[in-house]
Amino acid sequence: MIIKNGHIFTDQGRFMQADIKLEGDRIVEIAPAGTLEGDEVIDATGKYVTPGFVDIHIHGAAGSDFCDATTEDVVKMSRYEGSQGVTTFLGTTMAFDEEILTNVFEAAKPRFYQDGEGAVLRGVNMEGPFFNKAKKGAQAEKYIIDPDFEMFQRLYEKSGKNIRLVDVSPELPGALYFIRKASKLCTVSIAHTCATYEEAKAGFAAGATHTTHLFNAMPAFTHRAPGVVGAAADDAAHVEIISDGIHLHPAVVRAVFAMFGNDRVCLISDSMRAAGMPNGEYSLGGQKVFMNDGKATLEDGTIAGSATCLAECFRRAVKFGVPLETALKAATINPAKAVNLFDEVGSITTGKRADVLLLNKETLQPETIIIGGVKQ
Repeated sequence: MIIKNGHIFTDQGRFMQADIKLEGDRIVEIAPAGTLEGDEVIDATGKYVTPGFVDIHIHGAAGSDFCDATTEDVVKMSRYEGSQGVTTFLGTTMAFDEEILTNVFEAAKPRFYQDGEGAVLRGVNMEGPFFNKAKKGAQAEKYIIDPDFEMFQRLYEKSGKNIRLVDVSPELPGALYFIRKASKLCTVSIAHTCATYEEAKAGFAAGATHTTHLFNAMPAFTHRAPGVVGAAADDAAHVEIISDGIHLHPAVVRAVFAMFGNDRVCLISDSMRAAGMPNGEYSLGGQKVFMNDGKATLEDGTIAGSATCLAECFRRAVKFGVPLETALKAATINPAKAVNLFDEVGSITTGKRADVLLLNKETLQPETIIIGGVKQ
């Protein structure tokens, strides 16, 4: 397959006019525009040609949740995400006990790295249960415990060593030991925390490199108590933000990019099963969630994840004033790097997966979606 004359988003984070050649599930050649020929040609004139979006924090979509622990639910998520232009995702858990999480991971095993059903599940984001109860957000308090590396290690093995990211509150008893050990197996993120600036700095020094949904479920960033946000600005390799216009004000979205730069911000959806669904009652982590006009909340009004796909979060970031190239990098290159998937996905690079989108230049909607070299 040849994609001709498109404006290709390169792994340097900028556009250039070029042709690309796909063979099987790989990108095999990038050449000057108008120079490649083949039997199957897609004319991308006037289109942006970008990598597929990489969502490293997604609980559910299309009425299904990763923690429903069935192959069928993972497939429903994959199909919906793939239809929106998300080509890689990490199934994200909630705070549950070890037995429930074991069931989730064992049910997911057949779907890891499997093609043919839309977006590809490439691992687990283990969000919980090692949190501060005071910042539980939509997590179920009855499951929240202090960091337990032995439990994590058992679950890591049960997942087939497919946990790529685990969250922890660094101020809790045993947290620094946990971070030192777990960071040798996967990315460790600071999350759902009451940590001070100093406590968060200690977490980063122990091996954490990531921060989950920045500003949400953590102390406020103030001029005398910069907290987790200030420590992340100093030390985090990457931070996540939910740019749905609900979790963060557009000015804060712009401020995060100004503070952290183009290379450290990851756009995420943090979506739950209501994404792609009509208004109504849903569930998250065993709790009732009510979704109304794109806002998902618990019965007490607490925001319960998002109901917005990453592809739409990307478009909203651009609408909020984030430069197109910066927003694209935050939805593709940066998240792939954050969870050590960049050798395979996240950019249009010779040898990488043929996960490619052709975006309308005006709407930024995908007009053609290619996953693993196959048009969807």
